[in-house]
Amino acid sequence: MSYALTVALESPFDTAIEQVRAALTEQGFGVITEIDMKATLHKKIGAEIDNQVILGACNPEFAHKAIQAEPSIGVLLPCNVVVRSTGETTTVEMINPQMMVDLTANPVMAGLAHEVSDRLEAAIESLR
Repeated sequence: MSYALTVALESPFDTAIEQVRAALTEQGFGVITEIDMKATLHKKIGAEIDNQVILGACNPEFAHKAIQAEPSIGVLLPCNVVVRSTGETTTVEMINPQMMVDLTANPVMAGLAHEVSDRLEAAIESLR
């Protein structure tokens, strides 16, 4: 099983970020954190990388259910979504929620992970 759900877009980087935000919103997720990896790595260590932003997506209902089922699940939240330049395209990668089931070995998480996966896969599909 892959740890990421992935799609390549023909959209420019900045446009892709807005498309991803809209797709997440349509599926009930808000973006609660944003990390500009290019700017951060340049500022901290002088590194030069292509455009890359990590969006921390959260659906409060799913987060609440997950914390009730697995109190330590917060180490895996929010759901990270990466938008990065890859040559002529922009790649979007979202954490595969099924990984939470594998990492926690908590069977209660299986149903919840399936629901979250359905929503994130719908967001990915809307970007195609």
